[in-house]
Amino acid sequence: MIEIKPVKTHQIPEVKQLIWKVCQEIFQVTKEEVIQHYDDLADLDAIESNYFRNSGIFLVVCDRNKVIGSGGIKRFDRSICELKRMWFLKEYRGRGYAEQMSFLLFKFARKANYKRVRLDVFSSDKQARAINFYQKLGFYNITRYFPRDGNGFIDSTVFMEKKL
Repeated sequence: MIEIKPVKTHQIPEVKQLIWKVCQEIFQVTKEEVIQHYDDLADLDAIESNYFRNSGIFLVVCDRNKVIGSGGIKRFDRSICELKRMWFLKEYRGRGYAEQMSFLLFKFARKANYKRVRLDVFSSDKQARAINFYQKLGFYNITRYFPRDGNGFIDSTVFMEKKL
């Protein structure tokens, strides 16, 4: 049975494993390389303060209590939020779960009075499927919205936004 629900603290290690596994698959690197060169997922270690107590939310998609997908809304400023950590195991992609999760995340963002949602993508080549998905959701390309040493992947190459 598939469920989409707010993440529980005890699920954070499983969420991290999910993200590392998908990054290894997409970027063809080891878990250690993901952590060292791309992202250490530190925002998840303080999920309450980074998401829930900061006008955000973080959801997981579970199949019989196994985390198979993740995604969150994180505050950027008063009117803009970010779509963060949207990852799904390969065997669950293309089944509509990401669309369902996106709908719930955007519903939350609208209720929180955000006017726009942004995201960044590391590689236009290796993540073309994700970019196409985001375009179908109404995202369009924008210029870089955080400095190279800001949040997210340091070397992100694609920046997108959607009006809510």
